[in-house]
Amino acid sequence: MIRRRTFTAGLAASLATPSIGLGASAAPLKFIPQSDLTILDPIVTTVYTARNHGFMVFDTLFGLDSQYKMQPQMLEGYTVEDDGRLWKLKLRDGLMWHDGEKVLARDCVASIRRWAVRDGIGSLMMARADELSATDDKTIQFRFKKPFFLVPYALGKISTPMCAMMPERFANTDPFKAVTEMVGSGPFRFKADEWISGARAVYTKFDRYQPRQDISKGWTAGGKVVHFDRVEWHTSPDDGTSAAAMRAGEMDWWELPTVDLLPVLKRTGKIKVEIKDRNGTLGLLKMNNLQPPFDNVKIRRALLGAVSQRDYMTAVAGEDPAMWREGVGIFTPGTDMANDAGMEVLNSPRDLAKVRAMIKEAGYNNERTVLLAPNEPHYRKAMGDVAGEMLKSTGFNLEIQSMDWGTAIVRRENKQPMDKGGWGALCTTANGLDMQTPLLHFLRTTGQKAWFGWTDSPKIEELRAAWVDAPDLAAQKSVAVEIQRQCWIDVPHLPIGIWYQPMAWQSTVDGIPDGFPLFWGARRV
Repeated sequence: MIRRRTFTAGLAASLATPSIGLGASAAPLKFIPQSDLTILDPIVTTVYTARNHGFMVFDTLFGLDSQYKMQPQMLEGYTVEDDGRLWKLKLRDGLMWHDGEKVLARDCVASIRRWAVRDGIGSLMMARADELSATDDKTIQFRFKKPFFLVPYALGKISTPMCAMMPERFANTDPFKAVTEMVGSGPFRFKADEWISGARAVYTKFDRYQPRQDISKGWTAGGKVVHFDRVEWHTSPDDGTSAAAMRAGEMDWWELPTVDLLPVLKRTGKIKVEIKDRNGTLGLLKMNNLQPPFDNVKIRRALLGAVSQRDYMTAVAGEDPAMWREGVGIFTPGTDMANDAGMEVLNSPRDLAKVRAMIKEAGYNNERTVLLAPNEPHYRKAMGDVAGEMLKSTGFNLEIQSMDWGTAIVRRENKQPMDKGGWGALCTTANGLDMQTPLLHFLRTTGQKAWFGWTDSPKIEELRAAWVDAPDLAAQKSVAVEIQRQCWIDVPHLPIGIWYQPMAWQSTVDGIPDGFPLFWGARRV
């Protein structure tokens, strides 16, 4: 692993070095991701950087288009029979793994099974399946106990973890153990020999990838046409270095520029700055439900009265109210499931003295707890700063542990007590698209089988299943109201607002997509 200080000193020089033997049109696309790529397997983590990496290397059976509808992607088509109980998915011709082997239905069956263990909607789907099999080399078959119409949504969703298709020999890996060899069927190969954790990840065009013949339909649907032979992700040590590299033209695309540096970038006249994802980013404060003090639901419930979403959002996105919203509940504001049920717990006047009294009454006995406080990227540090002040002001014996985001990703999986490397609280994020329905990973409340935080709420799980079975939109909305009310009772996380993050890219690059970073379609002009 490269030393951070060495990388900082040499960043500008290394980025300024031209690619020997490459013309301008063949020069690599250089990208600054929101965080370092530390986990390669997109199944075992909710980290968006791993998801973005995953969509380069792996393909999915369905793709999400710009109208938020699922379209066949690796599939030629599919049929639904027996009133939604029998689904037959047929792979399209020309699909090939990066090692030269053909993609077979049994590879996909194994991939679905592995992914489903880690995913909320995947686990619901498999619980209802009597059969998932490969009936021949090109046909994947589901047979359900009762109608299940969310198969395309499940298999094509872009929220983490994505349902990445991989060869059977890798898909048979324990779903709680990361796959480290990256063999997919997506439009890019991962260059493991050039990967330097903390510094760089490299991808090259997979020449044997056959895009769908239809034009790109936005997001992950349609033809994935690659115009760059090489894409490089460069992890920058700080935002100032990133801004300098963008201004000098050494980098092409910056995923998450900080608000205070946007004017500097715009003044060059050569850098475009725009919000490409209007779904927004929701902030969440997760608490470890396995260890004191946050194993006590009354303490978690009391903290709802301490949250000032305005404090979090101004720290993250500045004073401009067009860049963020407060008064945010469990679901993405402005979408079908968003509702006002019980929102007084967040919107009523804040009374920290009352919160301290409630925490003491709940039985808090000054137990030491740990806030994991990533010092990068900028928005995670901002959330951590506000969370630390909130937890201290409400009377917790708090230790704030600053660390890089890669370290926090590993630490947050630790279920042990504080003296064995465990943790108590951590701020994280979810894309607004992921938080539109109850089928999202942060509402999977299955205890130790859930994502970090490990909330155990049979009632929320019961309501999630009821939402899947709801006959129409009105019924779904009614269930969503009950889910939000139950979240104020069981408190799987504290909502801390939503903001809208711009991207920045050189005007010499066209085809920057809406939504999250996808690297097909982009070209140099």
